[in-house]
Amino acid sequence: MSVQIGQKAPNLKVSKWVQGMDTNLDKQNDNVVVVEVFQVNCPGCFMYGIPESIEIHNKYKSEGVSVLGMATAFEDFDKNTLENLQLLLETGETIGETKKMYSQYGKSQGDKIPFKIPYPVAMDSLIKQSGEVSKEKMDSLIKNQIPNFDEQSEDYKKQIYGRVKDYFSSKEFSAETFEMYSLQGTPSSILVDRKGILRDISFGQNGLLESKIQTLLNE
Repeated sequence: MSVQIGQKAPNLKVSKWVQGMDTNLDKQNDNVVVVEVFQVNCPGCFMYGIPESIEIHNKYKSEGVSVLGMATAFEDFDKNTLENLQLLLETGETIGETKKMYSQYGKSQGDKIPFKIPYPVAMDSLIKQSGEVSKEKMDSLIKNQIPNFDEQSEDYKKQIYGRVKDYFSSKEFSAETFEMYSLQGTPSSILVDRKGILRDISFGQNGLLESKIQTLLNE
């Protein structure tokens, strides 16, 4: 089942910690935790999400905030791989649409990221899809996106189930952390308080993450 805001945040499902020591949510010493979820083939992640998380890491690392990075894959499975994440973190080299974006900046920057990610980064656990998707799994995704789903008409429910089934059947892999936290896309931020309770999940950049962190630090 997917975790709900206000519940204990389960540990991230990790295939490998590529940068930094092996760690997880339960090892953050009562810190507020920000998990920055991104894909390596996601220009918006490198323009907005990751730079914002680096700024938060640098500003609050000595004030009780831990930032963790989680590379995931819900599309472009040939590009959003462990190998390309390792390439990124070890050499700064980018791929796909991210590479195209950086190449537009010219020879001085080329196709490398212009910054170093300073916090631990892991690769999401990717499970090869096979067979039918369970109704429980579909219900978990639907009810996180449509809280009043049970109150809808039978025709509407049938239509939504069809769309969700098509969505799962088109996926080569299932990303465990991405699905466990019912994320909508990347970049996304997962915010966990000092007691390990999930307090917020945000998709994209809305400029509110820092103020939410400050609120949790003041509790």
